[in-house]
Amino acid sequence: MSDAFELGSPPHRIAVDAGQVRRLVADQFPQWAELPVRPVADGGWDNWTFHLGRDMSVRLPSAAEYALAVEKEHRWLPALAPRLPLPVSVPLGRGEPGAGYPFSWSVYPWLDGETASADRIADPVRFALDLAGFLAALRSVDPAGGPRPGTHNWFRGGGLRTFDRLVQDVLTEPAGRIDTDLARKVWQRALDAPWDGVRTWFHGDVAEGNLLVRDGKLAAVIDFGTCGVGDPACDLAIAWTLLTADGRQAFRERLSVDEASWARGRGWALWKALVSPDGTRVLDEIVADYGCIS
Repeated sequence: MSDAFELGSPPHRIAVDAGQVRRLVADQFPQWAELPVRPVADGGWDNWTFHLGRDMSVRLPSAAEYALAVEKEHRWLPALAPRLPLPVSVPLGRGEPGAGYPFSWSVYPWLDGETASADRIADPVRFALDLAGFLAALRSVDPAGGPRPGTHNWFRGGGLRTFDRLVQDVLTEPAGRIDTDLARKVWQRALDAPWDGVRTWFHGDVAEGNLLVRDGKLAAVIDFGTCGVGDPACDLAIAWTLLTADGRQAFRERLSVDEASWARGRGWALWKALVSPDGTRVLDEIVADYGCIS
């Protein structure tokens, strides 16, 4: 689930059911009209996701704000995919509003795998290195013409000051989940950490739900709705939200992350943890890691 809705007032999400998806597919992609449609368990927040037959999926934005990513994904994923070392979902077709559904939507190939979690990763260091290799390849793609941070990706790739008021508000709440003094130091260091201004591609939401594992190994990276071109430090948050201490170190070394970028990445992880109702473990990981170097 994305954290995007935490930026301000929650987007107005609409419901979509399987019957509606069948009508959309039959009307706009008659070659697939006979394929069964069923909801995907834990299909995410930004999009409603449905199986289409055995080998495809249908993703329909759940709100107007999330629909901004559809055109971007159709434009850029075909260009990015051949340059990346792991499978990513390249759209097979773009649907238009219809059957009572108001936004553009997409048909994708179905990528096999389970969403990542600590207990599904066979070798945490190998996983971290594979993920870092994927992000290094993504960063190496020519950024010319790529989408800059904005409302289409909830300002991923931009400055952390966009989220400062939210973080400060959370940190003024009664203590309990975290050492707020130390958290403020983590956040301030992130805000103060300079960026050299070199824009690269970033995924924008490198999180457990967007990393697929198969046989304990990283198998695919999905959901590029928040991707763009800018400061890639947002992609470093996974170092604290999923990786082990050893994996985190291997991840950093593989990406050759300097101290300023690491501090900004830690800030992204802190923001994510603060706005997540189940972020206590991540908060503990962040402040413990920071306490070792401060």
